[in-house]
Amino acid sequence: MNRIKIVSRLVALLPVVAMLLLPLPGHGQQAVRFERAELSIETKSGEVFEFKIELAESGAQKARGLMFRREMAADAGMLFLHRRDKVLTMWMANTFLPLDMLFIAANGRIVTIEENTIPQSREIISSREKVRAVLELNAGTARDLGIAVGDRVIYEAFGQ
Repeated sequence: MNRIKIVSRLVALLPVVAMLLLPLPGHGQQAVRFERAELSIETKSGEVFEFKIELAESGAQKARGLMFRREMAADAGMLFLHRRDKVLTMWMANTFLPLDMLFIAANGRIVTIEENTIPQSREIISSREKVRAVLELNAGTARDLGIAVGDRVIYEAFGQ
């Protein structure tokens, strides 16, 4: 076989090889597992709301978060826990659900709420001050339940 035929055959195979090397859509979505727990939010008026949450504690869990999910139960959420207080930043890349992000201090008090975040946005969302955790809930949950800055998240990680 001459060089021209060999090169043309290799060129013809390039798209096939490239497709084999690219990850499939959704590939790896099941690779990250999350532990489940329950937490409560107590408002200033004394109302208590219960949530079934998934915990994001490892680097892989925090990186995955709620990305690629298309739905979440009304009483569900994800809690991103950190070992120490710091200004936390989040974004919505590859996240299809609009969310409310509740930034929580080490004592469980909500210090910042970012409501109705924009799905798939790469805009940085910041706690603006040092916090220990972020609780992501379905967009509108904070408004609908009257959850506000100063309310208390009741969960073992916050010393309660």
